[in-house]
Amino acid sequence: MDVVVIGAGQAGLSAAYFLKRAGLEHVVLDADEGPGGAWRHRWPTLRMATVHGIHDLPGMPFAEPDPTAPANEVLPAYFADFEQRNGIDVRRPVHVHAVRNEGDLLKVETDKGDWLTKALVNATGTWTRPFWPRYPGQELFKGRQLHSSQYKGPEEFAGKRVIVVGGGTSAVQQLLEIATVATTTWVTRREPVFRDEPFTPEVGRAAVALVEERVRNGLPPRSVVSVTGLSLTPQVRQALEDHTLDRKPMFARITENGVVRPDGTTQEADAILWATGFRAALDHLAPLGLRGPGGGIKLDGTEVVGDPRIHLVGYGPSASTVGATRAGRAAAKSLKDLLTRELAA
Repeated sequence: MDVVVIGAGQAGLSAAYFLKRAGLEHVVLDADEGPGGAWRHRWPTLRMATVHGIHDLPGMPFAEPDPTAPANEVLPAYFADFEQRNGIDVRRPVHVHAVRNEGDLLKVETDKGDWLTKALVNATGTWTRPFWPRYPGQELFKGRQLHSSQYKGPEEFAGKRVIVVGGGTSAVQQLLEIATVATTTWVTRREPVFRDEPFTPEVGRAAVALVEERVRNGLPPRSVVSVTGLSLTPQVRQALEDHTLDRKPMFARITENGVVRPDGTTQEADAILWATGFRAALDHLAPLGLRGPGGGIKLDGTEVVGDPRIHLVGYGPSASTVGATRAGRAAAKSLKDLLTRELAA
């Protein structure tokens, strides 16, 4: 292949679209059973009305959906339609174990055999790498602990005392659902910041630029949402007024029956929901030794500094729908230029 794309979320599909237009022979390898990327795995009670703005896949506007429709159905259907309309060659389910140097080529090792390729676009996102922070006494807790990626809806918490940990959008959305059937407490490490102005393309681009600066310096990326703040929707505004979203500082440790706050007071709990985000799913790239001293992978745009054959999309500044299409276009253009120069040489 000229290019192998790993991952068929929004960034991977965008890259494939532009690679096809550039005339580069490519294939997309995706670990899921069907289209939709991370959207396939969103909790079933998440509705389109509460989903952050969805940016179009290239050349295919996203029609205004029914606001009451489940996000884990609407977005996968949109992705499936995009794949079919554009003839995107997605092989699934294919699990990539490792990418290694093979002379001048790259060898992509999978459970369905190996691919040799001149270049690689990695679009594996973060969904498969939920982040669980460690706190003293965590292993002693007799209640239930789960990550937000495992959340299936509020019903399983009916009548329980639930501590929700995390300052992101998922934490807020899941807490508001759980609060209708349970007693909830919201804790975060930092005071949350709420954004009152609309989430315009300009706001999105400014947030992307801040994340991009980190990866350019070889630092692990922060999420785009972490720099945009939380949207002050009517539902969130009401929850702040009635103290459903009454944020408490992070607890110091965990006990068998609950948590101990920094001031030494205790709080009992039946469940702790860790809405603590994700890390980039890049373990399969470890044989290439791409990480630098800062702990991240240094990028120039989407290109890995030091190995122009490899591009990361859906990573850092393109980890949300805001930057995914632009990243896919940039990666395809850069690889077209690279492979054209190599052919000429």
